[in-house]
Amino acid sequence: MTLSNTGTGDVDPAVREELERLRASIDNIDAAVVHMLAERFKATQQVGRLKALHQLPPADPAREARQIARLRDLAESARLDPAFAEKFLNFIVAEVIRHHERIAEDTANGQPAPTD
Repeated sequence: MTLSNTGTGDVDPAVREELERLRASIDNIDAAVVHMLAERFKATQQVGRLKALHQLPPADPAREARQIARLRDLAESARLDPAFAEKFLNFIVAEVIRHHERIAEDTANGQPAPTD
């Protein structure tokens, strides 16, 4: 039960069925990840507005360091590469900080902060 290397699409039906099952699971997980990220960013937008109203800095390096350590521990428990988890969190945090900077700038200029 292997895939053909001919590139013709000749695949054992049992293999194709298993691939489709696994890919459907991956698609569902991807959808859940996107929805979870959307919820996370809704919460971080609220944090950004609160920080802007109280002139707090967009970044919080101490919290970020704690979150990285926490996520690395979670990754190890889940048998996920902790370095990958850290890179993923750093990517998200960079985007959050960018949002917070924009919210702070808009607030300082008297523009309403986004509510999305």
